[in-house]
Amino acid sequence: MSKFSDYNFKGQKALIRVDFNVPLDANFNITDDTRMTATIPTIKKVLADGGSVILMSHLGRPKGGPEDKFSLQHLVKHLYELLNPPLGDGGGNGSNTAITHVFFANDCIGEQAHMTASILRAGEVLLLENLRFYKEEEAGDEAFAEKLSKLGDVYVNDAFGTAHRAHASTAVIAKFFPADKKMFGLLMEAEVLSAEKVLHNAEKPFTAIIGGAKVSDKILIIENLLDRANNIIIGGGMAYTFLKAQGNEVGSSLCELDKLDLANEILAKAIAKNVKICLPVDSIVADKFAADANTKEVDNHHIETGWMGLDIGSKAIAEFTDVIMNSKTILWNGPMGVFEMEKFQNGTKSIALAVAASTVKGAFSLVGGGDSVAAVNQFHLADKVSYVSTGGGAMLEYFEGKVLPGIKAITD
Repeated sequence: MSKFSDYNFKGQKALIRVDFNVPLDANFNITDDTRMTATIPTIKKVLADGGSVILMSHLGRPKGGPEDKFSLQHLVKHLYELLNPPLGDGGGNGSNTAITHVFFANDCIGEQAHMTASILRAGEVLLLENLRFYKEEEAGDEAFAEKLSKLGDVYVNDAFGTAHRAHASTAVIAKFFPADKKMFGLLMEAEVLSAEKVLHNAEKPFTAIIGGAKVSDKILIIENLLDRANNIIIGGGMAYTFLKAQGNEVGSSLCELDKLDLANEILAKAIAKNVKICLPVDSIVADKFAADANTKEVDNHHIETGWMGLDIGSKAIAEFTDVIMNSKTILWNGPMGVFEMEKFQNGTKSIALAVAASTVKGAFSLVGGGDSVAAVNQFHLADKVSYVSTGGGAMLEYFEGKVLPGIKAITD
């Protein structure tokens, strides 16, 4: 593989797999463009070298054919604006700056796509139609991947969010390019380096903060981190399964009764490996799962029937904050409670603030997983942590110790 930043794209057509799977409202307006903005530096580097760019992505889950609501046509205008910011917005498109033209192909492998790609000039961008309009994309079909490969001279994977999928455009396509013509983009490179730093080169003490609803969703990542972390903070709904396993009454809190033995096994392994598992000692409990619920703060050894834990309490916040502030490496995956509701967001917000404060002190912090990323964005702390991952499922599988097809295809 070649290193993207060292490669000169002059006169080259770069076929870039991006993750433009962005949320759209009913009027097809983009409600969160994080995934698009994250890959702009990769696109601009190719254009600055004197190359042209062909972008391919999926959007949503179409049912095996073209559907207007999943068309990438809806993203063209915003992509143009990101590549041509107004004067004064850091780049400008004034008289001395060439405008980047963005073209759209109504297919990804058809005649129009190949024709437009063939006449694309230096400094121009072509966005292909949704890859998943073809079932061959998700099937990892070789013939489909080969047709895509014909569009460009160089293959660049900049879609970490899809790196865990063995799809045609993320894994299979790389075999049709020689080693010096396939590479990670700047975003993918940064994602892999950040994940590697945490997983294999973490400065100690290393604290992992794992939240979310179910133990079953996070069992593999917890087990893999038992060999690496010094502390594992557990919050969110999954904490109540651990608390119940220890003999506590958890009331009507979310609890996986069939995972109690598993929770105890994890706690025993942690003791054997000298890893500190931090469970919340108190909770904000509610009498119903609703924004207008009655709430109170209680210790976690006995939550009354009819009450459910929806956030960590003040003692848990203080204990968790102390651990985080004394850490040198921090991985955060999953919220501490139902932070979407204002009454139950204090725990997640407090942990986000602690991660940011520890980062200021010199810790390396990696935040990944949809809800954790949403939280740091909501509380305007994304620029206060070391790295925010764009790949939810991909990052989770990476930290579970799995080999990601999208990475393997480039590095092999």
